[in-house]
Amino acid sequence: MRQVFQGVFEEDRKLYTLNSMPGQQLFEEELVIANGKEHRSWSPLRSKLAAAIVKGLPQLPITAKSKVLYLGAAHGYTPSFISDIASDGAVFAIDFAPRVVRDLVFAAEKRKNILPLLADANHPESYYNIAGAVDIVYQDVAQKNQVGIFLKNCDLLLKPGGFGMLALKARSVDVTMQPQMIFAAARKELEKKFTIDDFRILSPLQKDHAFFVCQKK
Repeated sequence: MRQVFQGVFEEDRKLYTLNSMPGQQLFEEELVIANGKEHRSWSPLRSKLAAAIVKGLPQLPITAKSKVLYLGAAHGYTPSFISDIASDGAVFAIDFAPRVVRDLVFAAEKRKNILPLLADANHPESYYNIAGAVDIVYQDVAQKNQVGIFLKNCDLLLKPGGFGMLALKARSVDVTMQPQMIFAAARKELEKKFTIDDFRILSPLQKDHAFFVCQKK
């Protein structure tokens, strides 16, 4: 098994993370033993971050001790893999839908470093006192004002020099515009406050999605 990034591995074109809670399976993922340690299979069809890695992401700024704000955590699939990577850090997992947060709480019960929060990402001031300043803001929300939400959270919670990771869904912004036009407009907005380190299209793994990695100026 070849290490791709810290805590992320690849074998036979499949991605894995080192399971921070050995023996625990959260999403019916395959568990594989390699070099005497247990790893969890990570599907790029279910995770934009995994898709970005498969599509050639050159860097992953998440470290073992990273403090991550995850916006749009849903049922907790990708947050659970980030919790493996940031095994000595913390993942503040935000979602506004009570039904999915119930599932997120279930996942968090098996992951000591996931902190689920029922909150609206449009209002980061509502959870600022809980999360505080973070190293990473990761966003995957299907709302029209995705870039605005991302910038608002980064302004308030991301440390200077910290990294933002944005999975942008074009069809949630405007179904009438070409995705490439939406991605270009988003890049222009992001460049006002960030250095864009990487941009890549996630199709066909994640249709009409792009992924940005940027660093706060």
